[in-house]
Amino acid sequence: MAEIEIRNTISTDLGRLMTIDHAVETDYVWQLDLHRDSGQVDASFREVRLPRTVRVVHPRTARELADTWHLRPMLSAMNGLEAIAYIRFTDLIMPHAVWITDVLVAKDWRRRGIARKLIAAAESWGVQRELRLAVIETQSKNYPAVRLIQKLGYEFCGYNDQYYATRDVALFFSRTI
Repeated sequence: MAEIEIRNTISTDLGRLMTIDHAVETDYVWQLDLHRDSGQVDASFREVRLPRTVRVVHPRTARELADTWHLRPMLSAMNGLEAIAYIRFTDLIMPHAVWITDVLVAKDWRRRGIARKLIAAAESWGVQRELRLAVIETQSKNYPAVRLIQKLGYEFCGYNDQYYATRDVALFFSRTI
């Protein structure tokens, strides 16, 4: 495999990054079970195998990327001059934390360690700013992302069922950096 370079995103990367298929396919989801009783709410997640493979669309559009790429830190993974992946993050959502909002890799480049490299680069960015925590958000339907995040040592730390415009449940995972 060619050496993949991780660098700050520049405007000329956007055309390619916007054409990346942002969807994933999965046979599993994390299903939210919410039980409300008087004075108590119990929420739990369970891994559920689906009857067939589903295509999960990313909760943010390519147009949003074009309109907001310059508003927060963003890194691109490059194969030569070709942008093949990106990560977006910020330190403005939660004190002392780098919050990773998007990690996307072109379909032909998935499962090659590129997402790991991007996440490590965002964590390094956080360490340089003396942040103590990294938080990653993902959809409960994006099982491949959930598995990767867990393999990287992140622990489930919360959810929000009103977070995405798509009405997908957002899962949050964190780890000390």
